[in-house]
Amino acid sequence: MTPASPSLKRRLIRQLVLLQVAIQLLVIGTLAASGYLIDFSSPENTVEILQEAVAHDATGKLIVRSTQRLVTLRETVPHLWFSIRDHQGGQVVEGRIPSEFARIGDTLDAVRQARLGWNIGDPPRQAARMRWVDSAAGDVQILTGPDSPVTWRNLGLALLLLLAQLVLPIMAITITATLLATHFVVKRTLAGLNAAAARAGQIDIDQRGVRLPLTDVPNEVATLVGAFNDALQRLDDGYARHERFLADAAHELRTPLAILNTRLENLPDSPDKVRLLSDAARLSVLAGQLLDLQRMKGSGSRLQRVDLLELARDVVAEMAPLALAAGYEISFEPATEGVEAEGDRDALARALTNLVQNAIDHAGGQGSVVVRVNAAGNIDVIDDGPGIPSALRAQVFKPFYRVHATGPGAGLGLSLVQEIVQMHQGDISVHDAPNGGGTQFRMHLPPVPADRLPSLSLR
Repeated sequence: MTPASPSLKRRLIRQLVLLQVAIQLLVIGTLAASGYLIDFSSPENTVEILQEAVAHDATGKLIVRSTQRLVTLRETVPHLWFSIRDHQGGQVVEGRIPSEFARIGDTLDAVRQARLGWNIGDPPRQAARMRWVDSAAGDVQILTGPDSPVTWRNLGLALLLLLAQLVLPIMAITITATLLATHFVVKRTLAGLNAAAARAGQIDIDQRGVRLPLTDVPNEVATLVGAFNDALQRLDDGYARHERFLADAAHELRTPLAILNTRLENLPDSPDKVRLLSDAARLSVLAGQLLDLQRMKGSGSRLQRVDLLELARDVVAEMAPLALAAGYEISFEPATEGVEAEGDRDALARALTNLVQNAIDHAGGQGSVVVRVNAAGNIDVIDDGPGIPSALRAQVFKPFYRVHATGPGAGLGLSLVQEIVQMHQGDISVHDAPNGGGTQFRMHLPPVPADRLPSLSLR
């Protein structure tokens, strides 16, 4: 089986989500690289190195130990300066502190951290970073300004913080909004296309002239829908020509067939005459069935109430001489009460006649043919013949199909029956005969309630 293609809605949602996520990641990455989202400034690393180095000596004096990281920092940043203070008044100063920051530390005791002097534009100004941190010497204030190399650890922590606090929430909001917005936008945009698809599902061979609507269909799809409508028009034209040809051919055949039968009747009796008359009869039946089929398809006659008991009784009476001559007993088993259907009486009579004719032709020339009507609207034709294998029952209603290729008929009788029954909103089925042998054809027609008025036309 060919896997189903993904829907347009899913494609749009997936592509929009991926596009928006990519754009947001690009914007966030650009802002992060420029320092607007992640603090890549070296004073942060300087504060961390000084936090590890500050301590108290044996006398409780505030000192800065020469840790490996501080030694490296002093070598890397020769102009390093800092001021470290504690709450007891102790202070460690190293390097040349800019004058604007020399006395600022003790004025910011109530501030836990601050950026000082940083600006964008010209002229550049001195910058400093102040933070109160927890160290081996307790809570101390570190004030520094020179740059120092950024560590991978700090960079990783900053990226994780950015991901957790900014990227993931924005992506979650974007994906949710895209799912909701795309669902409603696509649903509204494709409303016209869905209507066209629903109309396409109603196209049937018996309902020609149906076209797909172009209202609210997107321009990208309107060309395809228009081409489909053009194809439907060509199919309708071709089907109409085909029907006209069949009707004209069947009609034109009747006259030469009648002349042929007359000439054959005047021939001397012989086995060849019998075979020729049989072949001519098959041609006449074929022409008659083709005409019946075309009349039914073009029928616009008004419907009427049809008494199924009366209809079946008339057909049995008409077919009785033919059945008896072929070696059958024919009987009629009516329902206990009247059964009415709505339809074309002549068409229903042709359908039942074809079923009885089929039983006469294929039941083996002996036994009985029973026509039974019940209150559910079922008309059964039962014979004692060899029956129809289960594997072939779905095929017998196809035009020109015959169970026995050498048998009588042209294979249109049962097809015509099915056409008539379906046009009356009924169905026909094949079963084994109730007595265990033979065939039972069941023609079901919906019974009409007594208070229902007839419809206008047969469609």
